[in-house]
Amino acid sequence: MAKGLFPRAWVKKSFYFQARISFVRVNYLFLTWLTVLVGSWVFYVQYSAYTELCRGHECKNAICDKYRRGIIDGSACSSLCDKETLYMGRCLSTLPNNQVYTGSWGDHDGIIHCKLGEVVHYELGEEPEPRRETPVFDKPTRGTSVEKFKEMVFNHLKSKLGEHANLASLVSQILSVADGNRDGRVSLPEARSTWALLQMDEVLLGLLLQDRGHTPRLIGYCGDLYMTERVPYGPLYGLSLPWPLVSWVPSGLQRSMDQWFTPSWPRKAKISMGLLELVEDIFHGTYGSFLICDLTAAHFGYTDRHELRLTNTQAVVSEEEFRRTMRALKCETDADCIYGADCHTSCDLSERRCREEPFRPNLAKSCEALKDYLLRGAPSEMREELERQLYACMALKGNAGQMNMEHSLILNNLKALLWKQISHTKDS
Repeated sequence: MAKGLFPRAWVKKSFYFQARISFVRVNYLFLTWLTVLVGSWVFYVQYSAYTELCRGHECKNAICDKYRRGIIDGSACSSLCDKETLYMGRCLSTLPNNQVYTGSWGDHDGIIHCKLGEVVHYELGEEPEPRRETPVFDKPTRGTSVEKFKEMVFNHLKSKLGEHANLASLVSQILSVADGNRDGRVSLPEARSTWALLQMDEVLLGLLLQDRGHTPRLIGYCGDLYMTERVPYGPLYGLSLPWPLVSWVPSGLQRSMDQWFTPSWPRKAKISMGLLELVEDIFHGTYGSFLICDLTAAHFGYTDRHELRLTNTQAVVSEEEFRRTMRALKCETDADCIYGADCHTSCDLSERRCREEPFRPNLAKSCEALKDYLLRGAPSEMREELERQLYACMALKGNAGQMNMEHSLILNNLKALLWKQISHTKDS
């Protein structure tokens, strides 16, 4: 009897074992199929995004075509189009019509920017339609004298920055940049390239601030393609999480994680002083006052010597431009009176128009951006005083022009406190 039961039990176990193997195989095949399907979809999405965002070859072809036809010229044209010693590297573009690449030009490593016309969407496998170009190289026209071009540049700067005594020297600086081949004269193609560059506020502001070391230096240009020096470290702080994780990480945890991977405190103090000096220089500076309207950490970086650089000058706007924009805005509430991410004014309900005066000066917004960055790891003997000064700074309200004394006092006290801590270190 027992001998008859053994084979039957063995058959049952064998059948159960085979059924389990079949079940595992089905699950394995299903998971393999699902992995291939999801992977293919991710690859398709990434490839589609890349082909739409990264069109540097189109930029180069369009620029070099105009260079060879004698329409434009500039300091980088020959290296880009003839010698081919200016190379585009990794694509950094986030917008189809604003191409951004890492670049290499001789001993220089930099960032290449190039404007594209409107990019028409196309499906995978189709040939992209020709881009719709705008006539950005139609000024100055043939027959324009150098004096007339100077007048054009002067009037353009005046419209952007307002009336200032130093505009004439800025015009001279721009004409020096325009002389790309350094032959002592500005040709018509060079003037067209320069005029196209000046239409981009980020280039103009970069030229204004680079002498003080606040922005990456302009290395060369050809048409509206230009190359600036590369800032090795950025953003100022924070982690760039992969896109699938961004929506899953709570904002509070994200803010804490942002401060985990930062330099030592003395180096953070030196970088922070760079931001305070930027605020100081654009407050009633040589060419008027400017507002920083987006203090996101991604817009800032720093060098090997821990010197701050503003890597996205689109975050800055002249006070003249800001006031003009606010005057034109209609509003129902204060929430309608916003410029960028960080510049706010109030709504005049009687006029249904936005007021011109910003709520908070640059210094208050900068201190708020630096608070967690500076307090984390601060020396215990000065942490309390540092926190007190940062909160006093953050409490500044209204237009800084109406409270010059208080603004200057807080700024100088904060710089002195930081300098006292790092002046004896090698990071100073």
